Amino acid sequence: MDYKHIKDFYKSIFRSYDKPSLETHIRKIIELDKFLPYSSTFFCVTNTQSLSFEYVSKNYFTCTGLSGNELMEKGMRFFWSRIHPDDLESWLQALNELMVFTMGTIEETDRQNANYTWNYRFKNGKDNYVNIIQNTTPLAFDTNGKPIIGLAHYTVLDSNMKMDVTASAKLLNDKNEYETIYFNTFSQKLLSGGISNRERDIIRLLIQGKSSKEISERLNISPHTVDTHRRNILKKLNISSTGELIGMLRQNQNLI
Repeated sequence: MDYKHIKDFYKSIFRSYDKPSLETHIRKIIELDKFLPYSSTFFCVTNTQSLSFEYVSKNYFTCTGLSGNELMEKGMRFFWSRIHPDDLESWLQALNELMVFTMGTIEETDRQNANYTWNYRFKNGKDNYVNIIQNTTPLAFDTNGKPIIGLAHYTVLDSNMKMDVTASAKLLNDKNEYETIYFNTFSQKLLSGGISNRERDIIRLLIQGKSSKEISERLNISPHTVDTHRRNILKKLNISSTGELIGMLRQNQNLI
């Protein structure tokens, strides 16, 4: 897939005509970055209108071995050039479907409480492909409620992990707990297609070590309902115990 095709498709997904204000967001993020420890996660402020990065955190070099100044200078074109060629079409399809879902399903007043996750393989400074999970929270919207500025967190994982390209959308509920409202895989299935969004929420909390009672309080459902979901999950996946389920999915918990 050539750059022009990627650029045209990407711009069609995020087409917008407004100029958002970034100064306040970027100033706060820069101040925060100074105090954050070095880790396997970096973050950027992304601008889908100008196809640029408004800010790149110091951990970008630590995580990838690549220059943050180069990323700021060359923008998204440079970033795209380092995504694994086999993941490009799936990644673009994931972005497109997430945007269609957002504009068609999430109420405009709720979009500031949405959170999006997708993944791909990325070539680091040693020319080795690593897995990246990107988690993006919208910061600014156009007049139609389309997210155009995002705070993106990138977690770098071992290159030997087999990770299917997936995408999800979550929304904060009245308890300030994220609930899955969209999930899809764009390669081989990570979980059976029969797993519901509510069951994915329960799996995610089980991986965090939560009991049925704690899950019921988080999701505002009864412990009996949680236990019913747990039995159904094991049956659908043909797994004998919750421990086996957690062991199978723990490394992929950010994609559940």
